[in-house]
Amino acid sequence: MTDSRYLQLLREQIGHEFDAHQQYVAIAVWFDGQDLPQLARHYYRQAIEERNHALMIVRYLLDRGLQVEIPAGGPVRNDFASVLDPISLALAQEQQVTEQIEAIFRAAREEGDALGEQFLLWFLKEQVEEVASATTLRTVATRAGDNLFDLENYVAREQVGDGGESADAPAAAGGAL
Repeated sequence: MTDSRYLQLLREQIGHEFDAHQQYVAIAVWFDGQDLPQLARHYYRQAIEERNHALMIVRYLLDRGLQVEIPAGGPVRNDFASVLDPISLALAQEQQVTEQIEAIFRAAREEGDALGEQFLLWFLKEQVEEVASATTLRTVATRAGDNLFDLENYVAREQVGDGGESADAPAAAGGAL
């Protein structure tokens, strides 16, 4: 079972989630440097959420008695030309993660790993919410144009992505932050 396609993809996903964490930190820092505190706060929270997702996978693998290795991180983009650039990057990142989670789920199903399927159901639901939230934020940012006060007010008022992890979220190794 340790050589299954499902487990290979799931182990790779740990790295993808940590890469998403790092990219969200870079986006948050960029917004912080642009004196856009609401957007910075939003992306700092997103970074923590991605870290938690990686550690949920770690906890799951440990609970099943399976080997875990933490991979080195990938490159991070730090420079953006406009407010819309990092928001669009975040949306593309969430769409990519959705594709990755779907592929892992399909592999678990093809291999008859019912425990794997059950574990991934929460992640699939989470990705629907993440893509919807990121899409809405990009739409609002596009409409706001150069009026960054309206965008900041929207993020503060709507508490974009401030729901935290749901009660049915898998446990994270070391505990969720």
